[in-house]
Amino acid sequence: MDLLSLLHFLSLVFVLLYLFSMLRILIKSTTTKTTTATGCRHSSYPVIGSLISFHQNSHRLIHWFTDLLKVSPSQTIALNRFGSRKNQMIVTANPDNIEHILKTKFDNYPKGKPFTDLLGNFLGMGIFNVDGDLWSTQRKLASHEFSAKSLREFVVSVLEEEVTNRLVPLLENAVQNNEVLDMQDVLRRLAFDTICKISLGWDPCCLDYTRSVPPLAPAFDVAAGASAMRGRALATWVWKVKRFFNVGSERKLKEAVEVVHRAVNDIIRERREQMNGSDNNRDLLSRFISAGHNDDMVRDMVISFLMAGRDTTSAAMTWLFWLLQRNLNAEKNVLKDVAFINKDDGKLNFDDLKKMDYLKACLCESMRLYPPVVWDSKHAASDDVLPDGTRVYKGNRVMYFPYGMGRMETIWGKDCLEFNPDRWFVESGVLKKESPYKFPIFQAGPRVCLGKEMAFMQMKYVMASVLNRFELEPVSSEEPVFVPMLTAHMNGGLKVRVRNRSHYCEP
Repeated sequence: MDLLSLLHFLSLVFVLLYLFSMLRILIKSTTTKTTTATGCRHSSYPVIGSLISFHQNSHRLIHWFTDLLKVSPSQTIALNRFGSRKNQMIVTANPDNIEHILKTKFDNYPKGKPFTDLLGNFLGMGIFNVDGDLWSTQRKLASHEFSAKSLREFVVSVLEEEVTNRLVPLLENAVQNNEVLDMQDVLRRLAFDTICKISLGWDPCCLDYTRSVPPLAPAFDVAAGASAMRGRALATWVWKVKRFFNVGSERKLKEAVEVVHRAVNDIIRERREQMNGSDNNRDLLSRFISAGHNDDMVRDMVISFLMAGRDTTSAAMTWLFWLLQRNLNAEKNVLKDVAFINKDDGKLNFDDLKKMDYLKACLCESMRLYPPVVWDSKHAASDDVLPDGTRVYKGNRVMYFPYGMGRMETIWGKDCLEFNPDRWFVESGVLKKESPYKFPIFQAGPRVCLGKEMAFMQMKYVMASVLNRFELEPVSSEEPVFVPMLTAHMNGGLKVRVRNRSHYCEP
């Protein structure tokens, strides 16, 4: 972009900001308090609706939404943007509404073009960013592969190799040298290595701190962060103008996506050459190639799985490590749950992982309080009415909100803000089968996460292997800040000192 174009752009921004400020002053005297269909009150202005309220709370949206939902009789709010019904955004923490959106009226609540535009440059036509026939085709293919026993065995073998050869030696070295480790960074590196091996059959060696990180990893971070910035914009035209002029976060996004696409395309090309009639299709990439799809489709599918498998599991484990240090009785029960690792060679298999009910309850409780995906949006294809009576108009953004749901007394009881793994058991000590519409961490209905069981396998394997051998002591006693992006993370990471566990709990 030349200097003249840049000056024109800056002038436009200045004028818009000035007009926005003047409009805000002029309408202060006409501000009204409106009540949504569900009874929740919030500030609304002529013409621009709740836009100023969004701006005022942009730094704390998850807390603002949660506060509004708590005082709504049905845990649903409807916020008008620019005063138009079509621009209305509905946010719900009501399980009945969520079942209606994700299952009962599934066809009426696709992701929609406004959402797919946000991630279109990054995820392309991958399974997480498409609707209709294209989604259905990819879903059937992926569902077949994820249900294969051979893939499950491959996942366990990848975890064993990564944990034994990299994670445990890294932690042992930290013990010997009394080093402070950022466990969030360690777990993200581990998760990226693991999902790359499972999805691409390629080892980026991120957990090997003696080697430089391949360009794909930081480019993935930049692309995810810049895509999330689109979703935080007050209006879509903001990021579209930046994209048109190729400035700011949009320029970073474009450059990062080019790196990601180039790296994955190279891996696909090499894999096709290596396969050459071979039927050794252990990783997802080889399986998708064998199914006969073109390179662009395969690329977008594996990029979607990379994104889903990287930061979600690492975020859940990071928060659980921190929570266990604040709830030592729960940690003691986890140690009892994994004590059998000490028998024989200490290796874990699929059947071993299935036995770890208390550890699974802790993971669910961690994700209830600190969900890796804070919210998910759909867009109404036609007018509708939710079970609680909220009217939905064609084009409305309808968002269900796991973060707020975890803080609703109406759903989880008066101790909803407490870490209590026991809530996941019935009196007989058997794990509850909670409704996925009450706990939609892995979505629900036709689009329920295919990798749910794989995610639990990975998290159980890593948590059990670490806790059985080491104690992690956080360096800071302050409560970390939860940061919602495409996937949430802990601001500043989780800095810990690592100690050898002095004794093992008997089963």
